[in-house]
Amino acid sequence: MSYSHLNDLPADIRERAAKIRLALFDVDGVLTDGRLHYSDDGREAKAFHVHDGFGLKRLMANGIEVGIITARLSHMVTERTAELGIAHVYQAQDDKLACYEQLIHALKLTPEQCAYCGDDLPDLPILQRVGLAIAVANAHPWVRERARWRTQARGGEGAVREVCDLLLAAHGKAESELARFS
Repeated sequence: MSYSHLNDLPADIRERAAKIRLALFDVDGVLTDGRLHYSDDGREAKAFHVHDGFGLKRLMANGIEVGIITARLSHMVTERTAELGIAHVYQAQDDKLACYEQLIHALKLTPEQCAYCGDDLPDLPILQRVGLAIAVANAHPWVRERARWRTQARGGEGAVREVCDLLLAAHGKAESELARFS
């Protein structure tokens, strides 16, 4: 998504995004392209987009908490989130909604202060309760229909960075981020 596109956001999306204090993401299909790669010895591999990681780091540097809630357990996710410094990482969550509710309670946040980005049906319970429900471009149609905002990029191909840029722009941080690297 281009910076100019952020200026064309509907007012309600910009208002919702400006309230966000916690950005939550699913992993498979959001931070990755959703494909699972296994070697002959059963080892799993995942690919993460470097732009997504940088965007997540910029969110945290600007005071927006970042979290991961995923149904699967993956050593690769543990490694990548540790590398990025993400403190709120919840894997093997069969009940993503219960995990979300415990997290916002612990952080003393309201649903309106949370965004969630997902791609498939297990993400719907959280998407229906957050202030800003986001689907990646290639999310299941039922999820896309119920999201407030959709990325232009597909999961694993920079979609998370779009979410990060949206939140930074809505918080008035886009210009300072650009200046920091100019």
